[in-house]
Amino acid sequence: MKKLILIAIAFIGIQAIAQEQNNERPSKQERHQKMMNLSAEDMATLKTKKMTLFLDLNESQQAEIKKINLENATKRKAMMATRKAKKESDEAQKPSQEERFKMVNAKLDHQIAMKAKMRNILNEAQYTKWEKAYMQKAMKEKHKKQGKKQK
Repeated sequence: MKKLILIAIAFIGIQAIAQEQNNERPSKQERHQKMMNLSAEDMATLKTKKMTLFLDLNESQQAEIKKINLENATKRKAMMATRKAKKESDEAQKPSQEERFKMVNAKLDHQIAMKAKMRNILNEAQYTKWEKAYMQKAMKEKHKKQGKKQK
């Protein structure tokens, strides 16, 4: 009987310790907020380094891709600041059908331009690897949006 009580106490203790360790990891929203607090230069540098590791880029490719990433990060920061200002001033409202069309069209134009730039910078093997990862990311985002619509 004493052994059963000791085993039960041990299991309860292990469960308590395991649950405490899970709380130490920051949430996805906290990590996202930390990344958004970075400057455009820092965001571009991090993204370029990740691409360098993933695609094995040389020095000239790194420099060209860093320019592109800096340009994209600057635009993204400006758009986020605009959205945040609208939200704080209570002017935020859902875009009309025409505005939504313009936004989606601009996004697709940007993606086409990005692919063309990357094709010029990367060699064939790197481009294929980048495109595969880029398409997987796009599909993941699409599925994520569809999941939110269904809820």
